[in-house]
Amino acid sequence: MPLTTLMLILSSVAMICSGQLLFKALGKKLHEGLAVTDPGVAALAVLAIGIYGLATLLWIYVLRTVPLTKAYPFMALSFVIVPIGSILFFSEQVRLQYVIGTALIVAGVVITTLSKG
Repeated sequence: MPLTTLMLILSSVAMICSGQLLFKALGKKLHEGLAVTDPGVAALAVLAIGIYGLATLLWIYVLRTVPLTKAYPFMALSFVIVPIGSILFFSEQVRLQYVIGTALIVAGVVITTLSKG
């Protein structure tokens, strides 16, 4: 896979992960009692949806030339990146089983990416 294509795929994954973390931040604001009409909350919602939408358009662009079977395993990285973000930004906790599971996901992405055909 060309480096440019790989970078586009990883950019889409990073944007999806950013959108998820922004959705979590939005949910926390709403849980705190802020209204969707609050300017800060509305801006956060627009940003989250905008990033997610752009990530989707980028993903569609990538899939014009890359087989889904080659590109899609990279989306599994979101199961690793989003929880790391939730630990860093929201002080959430994960258990050892989750760490082991995410290591297996990374191994699976590496294996499927290196396979020929």
